[in-house]
Amino acid sequence: MSQTNSELWFQQDGATCPTARATIDLLKDTFGDHLISRFGPVNRPPRSCDLTPLDYFLWGYVKSLVYADKPQTLDHLEDNIRRVIADIRPQMLEKVIEN
Repeated sequence: MSQTNSELWFQQDGATCPTARATIDLLKDTFGDHLISRFGPVNRPPRSCDLTPLDYFLWGYVKSLVYADKPQTLDHLEDNIRRVIADIRPQMLEKVIEN
């Protein structure tokens, strides 16, 4: 792993499509032992809120606010998504990660 990546970790989700041997080999070459994957040096648990706080909190939070006013057009939906995402503050994400 290069010096610039020495503190960087890469985590795959549970999807199987990005786990082809060539992909895993590239990720291992790039991240070395800092790869969390079903096929990497660090096995990824199937369900872990510690590793995936966005899956366990953020997407549900965003979805509930985006659909709160029942958008009827794609433009309205896109506006809601942009607004909700823009309103998320780093402090909120820090709390999610801490808990």
